[in-house]
Amino acid sequence: MSEPDLWPEDWADPRPPDSVRLVVPEPRLAVAQATPPPVPTWRPRDLEDVLDGTYTPPQPTIGRRNDGIGLFYPGRMHSVVGESEGGKTWFALMAVASELAAGNAVVFLDFEDDAPGVVGRLLALGASVQDIRDRFAYIRPEEPLTVGINRLEIGQALNDLRPTFVPVDGVTEGMAMHGMELKDNTDIAKFGRMLLRPIAEMGAAVATLDHVTKDREGRGRYAIGGVHKLNGINGAMYVLENRTPFGIGLTGKSTVRIAKDRPGQLRRHSLPHSSGMHWFADFVLKSHDATFTEASLYPPVENDAPFRPTALMQKVSDALVGAPEPLSVRGVQDRVGGNKDAVRTALARLVDEGFVVVEPGARNAQMHRVEKPFTEGDESRASPPSPTVP
Repeated sequence: MSEPDLWPEDWADPRPPDSVRLVVPEPRLAVAQATPPPVPTWRPRDLEDVLDGTYTPPQPTIGRRNDGIGLFYPGRMHSVVGESEGGKTWFALMAVASELAAGNAVVFLDFEDDAPGVVGRLLALGASVQDIRDRFAYIRPEEPLTVGINRLEIGQALNDLRPTFVPVDGVTEGMAMHGMELKDNTDIAKFGRMLLRPIAEMGAAVATLDHVTKDREGRGRYAIGGVHKLNGINGAMYVLENRTPFGIGLTGKSTVRIAKDRPGQLRRHSLPHSSGMHWFADFVLKSHDATFTEASLYPPVENDAPFRPTALMQKVSDALVGAPEPLSVRGVQDRVGGNKDAVRTALARLVDEGFVVVEPGARNAQMHRVEKPFTEGDESRASPPSPTVP
């Protein structure tokens, strides 16, 4: 299919008088009376601010980590990727709630969910009903942007609200809707020029929410589809690695890593990691019930505590719980199996943290029994304020 000639100035054109208007909140800022002509991009650029030292690099000011560090760069394209139910939408909505609380506007473009799901999560995060009415627009496309007056519809919403943040959920579905091939780098670039880049050029931070491949070992920094999904990003790309599942009544956790930071202002607030990506934050979502959820984005903390093989610790704890009497080290090893040194390490951590107690046995043997059962992800031990998961 041919690519439409779509630019931000087209989106500011007044709509036909007989068109069907998009239902959006009352405009916070008036639509510009006249759109300035585009700057010729093939003209040599003025480099004076770079040469005289007055140039200031872009700063991430959209959304907030708990220590105040921003997440997204205004006027740039970003991506948040992760496994299904890894917290991508919650991560974006936390930034949405932050922007609304700061008095800014947001347009949420959704190819995947529905309005009750998105707005319900926003309310659970503490966003006010009035802020949502006044400065939040939800768009759920069901036909291509190129059909009818759809381009004018979204343009009107963007010009009425002048959002600082525009999440785009379901890029795969959005490309399929427009007849574009997910693995074709040319189509990925076309989708960016058709929809994402014009929004960013209006000044908003754009963040696509995308899936990763199922292969944990081979996925690296990439989302599903062509490599241009990463190459076309001129802001930051975050990868969410889920540690404990999210759900109503649960406390879910994901590690947030930086796969790309084009302006280079975020990595200095993160820690290097063996994966080649930087550890930016721990995303923790504590759901009290369907109507109240606490979201926190903890900065990374150097962890000098002893190694905690939590999965193996749970196996050792389960073996001790299931045994009819206290077990020796060998008895634990026989029931758990695997590497004996690793089992010893897990048992020692359980003893150190008070989950297992040691009692004298026959012929001076050390016998182990469970004081309190251990489950993977248990936070009852003494720990730093941030749930650090490198």
